Amino acid sequence: MPGMNPNEIRVAGTGRILTAPLGTTPPADVTANWAAGWRDLGYTTTDGIRFNKKDKIDPVDTWQSVSPARFVYSDRDLTVKFALLQLNEDTLPFFFGGDGVTETAEGAKLYTYKVAAEPKQDERMLGVEFSDGNVIKYRFTIARGQVTETEELQLTRAASVKLGITFTALAVDNAAPLATWIMNDPAFAK
Repeated sequence: MPGMNPNEIRVAGTGRILTAPLGTTPPADVTANWAAGWRDLGYTTTDGIRFNKKDKIDPVDTWQSVSPARFVYSDRDLTVKFALLQLNEDTLPFFFGGDGVTETAEGAKLYTYKVAAEPKQDERMLGVEFSDGNVIKYRFTIARGQVTETEELQLTRAASVKLGITFTALAVDNAAPLATWIMNDPAFAK
């Protein structure tokens, strides 16, 4: 029944962000393990994750009316913003885009990541998971997207390094959803 129900208030108490190559199988429910290929990106800042859906709607103006006669949808942006706290072979290439980390010589324990002179297409899948308590779990997946913006990377004596990222969803095709939510939340039962 619609109305005020405190049992439908959700707090994303714990969660994680994962990434995978395009075409990797997303989870079919909230209890299954993420399939091989999904990589957990580790700790994020306490700011958590910010979702933003922005539709651009253009008015169709007419000579006969001061208000629009109708609206035409011209654009949809779906973005996920977060800041990663760990530096490793998954997070640094995700932030900068492109090639992976290489070991300079076998057994040398010296690694190299080269930031490309020109941007490269680095499309991936993105998964977000959070739990509210021990029972309710949500999973959100984007089947195709890419990092479209990064925040200034700051190195200071008194704070951890933060890799601030904006990940933007891209259409797979006109029939596929831009993103999918899966949840075992009883608030959605009819």
